[in-house]
Amino acid sequence: MAINRLLRDSKLDPNKIELLNLAFDQALRALHLVDRNDPVCEIVARKVIEISETGVLDPSVIAETTVKQLGP
Repeated sequence: MAINRLLRDSKLDPNKIELLNLAFDQALRALHLVDRNDPVCEIVARKVIEISETGVLDPSVIAETTVKQLGP
C-alpha cells in the first residue's frame, strides 16, 4: 500500500496513521482505483498526507478534499 510505505519512517502517532489510512482508502474508492501498485495511488497518498498537514483530521474530509483536488 502506497501510504504505508510513505509513512513507514514517520514519527506520527499510530492513531493519525490509522486516520490517514482510512482517508486514503476512501479516496481510492471514490476515484475507482483498485490496483494499489498503480503509480497514481502514490500521488493520492501524497495528497492525503499533504492535506492532513494543514490540520484537517477528519478522514472523510481529507478523502473528499483529495478527490476534489485530484479528480476530474
